[in-house]
Amino acid sequence: MEQVKAKLCEMLGIEFPVIMAPMFLVSDEKMIIEGIKSGITGAIPALNYRDTEDLRKAIRKIKSEAIGPFGINLIVNKSNFLYKEQLQVCCEEKVDFFITSLGSPEETIRKSKKYGIKVFCDVTDVSYAKKVEELGADAVIAVCKEAGGHAGSISYKELIPQLKKELRIPVLSAGGIGTGKGIKEMLLLGSDGVSMGSIFIATKEAPVSEEYKKACVQYGAKDIVLTTKLSGTPCTVINTPYVQKVGTSQNWFEKILNKNKKLKKWFKALTFLRGMKSLRNAAFSSTYKTVWCAGPSIEHVHEIRTVQEVVEELKKDFQNS
Repeated sequence: MEQVKAKLCEMLGIEFPVIMAPMFLVSDEKMIIEGIKSGITGAIPALNYRDTEDLRKAIRKIKSEAIGPFGINLIVNKSNFLYKEQLQVCCEEKVDFFITSLGSPEETIRKSKKYGIKVFCDVTDVSYAKKVEELGADAVIAVCKEAGGHAGSISYKELIPQLKKELRIPVLSAGGIGTGKGIKEMLLLGSDGVSMGSIFIATKEAPVSEEYKKACVQYGAKDIVLTTKLSGTPCTVINTPYVQKVGTSQNWFEKILNKNKKLKKWFKALTFLRGMKSLRNAAFSSTYKTVWCAGPSIEHVHEIRTVQEVVEELKKDFQNS
């Protein structure tokens, strides 16, 4: 297909303005390699790797098997004890871009500029977006209310126009996009590209269990709920019987610890680690404790396919809409 005229394509030299969103435990090298070969780009959470040397090996593997840009997602707050090491390794290996989440991107931006690496910052409102623009971010990713994972609180219909009005840097949209028609609607709204994650969970390349993939086929947008039990920050999951059983809110004692000035940092880190262990167990094995992270765009997932098949359908739908 002809190259789509979107700022993201221009910035990264890609054919189609899509970032395969970084998904904790889901995104891996195989998925990114196939995405690059299909004309899009993608990013992997640094926390998907046990240590920084595994992260380095993954970056080198992608570079050896595909020619095209890709990025790494960094959690830049104090809950990520490996942050500085991850940043250093990614800079040394010269990834094409970072996506920063859940904290100040100041150090990441400052260091990245020395290596010519772009920085895209997750934002949920205009005030924070303006701050990261002042710090030197290359683009913002508008995490809308419709997003999967750590979703925002404002619908894309409001947030994208607000950000386009106030910012000079490109605005990418994340949230609720599952079709080529949806991508076109975002571009017409003013977005300079999109970030899409949940529709890629049910792919043959994804390393997660067949149960997780089948859940993305069987469940829909109405089955997505917000929980604070995984990281302390609202996160979207599929409303399985187990999620219904344990609830989606922290109990009174957890809420008190979360507000205590002295204990808050450590409690958040503990909550995060405990929640990530729960997600890991559910993602890779058959267990009744099914806590599967996903967003409303699983509404558009009807079968398990390859990454290339998903991208080709997006392109076709985009052209025909």
